[in-house]
Order: sequence, then structure tokens, then C-alpha cells
Amino acid sequence: MTSDDIHLEKSWKAILSEELDAPYMSTILSCLSNDRSEGKIIYPANDRIFNAFNACPLDKVKVIIIGQDPYHGPNQAMGLSFSVPRGERVPPSLKNVYKELVTDVDFQVPDHGELTLWTQQGVFLLNAVLTVQHKSPGSHKKLGWQKFTDAVIVKLSEQKEHLVFLLWGNYAKGKKALIDTSKHIVLEAPHPSPLARGGFFGCRHFSKTNTYLVDHGKKAIDWQL
Repeated sequence: MTSDDIHLEKSWKAILSEELDAPYMSTILSCLSNDRSEGKIIYPANDRIFNAFNACPLDKVKVIIIGQDPYHGPNQAMGLSFSVPRGERVPPSLKNVYKELVTDVDFQVPDHGELTLWTQQGVFLLNAVLTVQHKSPGSHKKLGWQKFTDAVIVKLSEQKEHLVFLLWGNYAKGKKALIDTSKHIVLEAPHPSPLARGGFFGCRHFSKTNTYLVDHGKKAIDWQL
């Protein structure tokens, strides 16, 4: 896999061309190719690594939810943070997101974990690390992806106005320094993982997001899936 194999939505490609052509990106893609040639199983599939960008063009972005790295089980990772394809078991963290949505906004829990409807409304579901090895969470955290995704966050902060950044857990909160808080709102909460012992509940990020968007002349997100 080379940078020529990256099929990125045109508005993203325009502002990220320098990153895509950088030596570190070639190194990442070479490592992925080598791993796959050695028989290692990498998630998501090549054509879904940049799915977050293709699902939500730059000019549509209103809300950013930052995850850590993709799900590491078969058929789970789809290139969108927290999302799994229909037919897959809803992961525990997403179940807790659903619980918060029920108490925060008018939301009925769906029988799936696919969040594509959010991306179509401008919710950019970005993982800080875009790939992972089978059954090895965090296995690609030193591959160099954060250099790329940090640049994405900086570009969003610089080129857009009145975005909502949802930072859940300490890892995501570490990205706050990349965001111009005079132009955007940053909402922070504990991670929705059950390991956080319910600290996520009561954050009301979804209603707060919509209040901010409407106050700045943007359409609210319909969170129902």
C-alpha cells in the first residue's frame, strides 16, 4: 500500500496533501503492507482505513468525536470511532453512549452499533490511531498515525469555526492543546467504557452539542439511529 492507494474525499485530500506525501506516511503504509504480507491480520481493511474522512467531507464537519484506536476483533472495525457494522454486537462503550443519549435527548436504543447516520449530519468519527493488529489493542500506537491525526485536528481547528469537540477519556482530553478554544467548544468527560465506572453518565454532551450548534446558526444533530 502506497499513498497512491489512498482514496480520500477531495476536500480532505486538498488540505492534507502535505501530510499524505510526507515520509512518515510512506513509512506507515509500508509497515502495513509488510505486516499483511507476513500474514498478520490488520483492522480495518485497507479500503476502510480512511472511512471517517470519506463519510464526512470537510465542509460538512460540525462535531468531532475522538476515539483511540479501532476495535481489534473480526468484522468490528469500520474506520469510524465507536462504530461497528450492523450485525455486530454493540460494544460496551457504545452501549454506555446509548444509555447517556436516552437520558439526555429523545433517543431510542437501536439494535445495532452503526453510526453512519451521524457522519451524514457532520459528526466526524476520528480515531487517533487508524489501524490495529488482530486481538492486540494499542498495537499500532507507535506506528506514526498520531502525527497524521493530530495534523487533522489542527487543520480543523484552523480552517473551521464553531466546531464541537467531544473528548471522552484522558487520551482524547490530551488533544485539547491542539484546539483553538476561542473559536470552538471542547466538551470533556470520562470515557464511556465500563472501566470508567459510570463517570461518563450525566455529561449531557449530546444536548450541549445541539445547543451550541443552534446558537451558532447550525442545524442540530438528530442523534437517533
